[in-house]
Amino acid sequence: MTSVERIFVRLILPCAFVNMTTASIADAQARPNEQAIRQRRAASNAAIARHDTAGIGAMMADSVIVVTSRSARQIGRAANMASFAEQFRTRRDVVYVRTPNQIRIYEPWGMASEAGRWTGSWTDTDGKIQIGGSYFAKWRLKNGSWLIESETYVPERCTGGAYCKTPP
Repeated sequence: MTSVERIFVRLILPCAFVNMTTASIADAQARPNEQAIRQRRAASNAAIARHDTAGIGAMMADSVIVVTSRSARQIGRAANMASFAEQFRTRRDVVYVRTPNQIRIYEPWGMASEAGRWTGSWTDTDGKIQIGGSYFAKWRLKNGSWLIESETYVPERCTGGAYCKTPP
């Protein structure tokens, strides 16, 4: 073994191992919270599919702020539940699905970010609407449960009917 190889084995390799181990421990601690948020997102999607406003509201903080794809702002759990109830009344087959691509946890403050893709569809008076794009959500750990504090939806495509042709 050369002197360079000996230095690598004695000094550099142990440091690399410690660094990887520290990162692995941090990842392992973040995984349960990430899984909890993914489960909450799946439950929220399921509640929307069932048109269950109480189930949707259970995922939201009292003061949640949602910016829709048409830039309407819904502030508060009650306002967001009412908005969903109205959509369920007027768009009988409406469904939205949010698919997270990335969830990052900031453990010291009990906060997390979620970024991903969303889709929505319903039948309007002039045909089937298909819309989708990207979204960002902020989560906060409250009393042991992750709740949505804010969501912002950005449309990137919309097909079908006047809804897609009429700017907000």
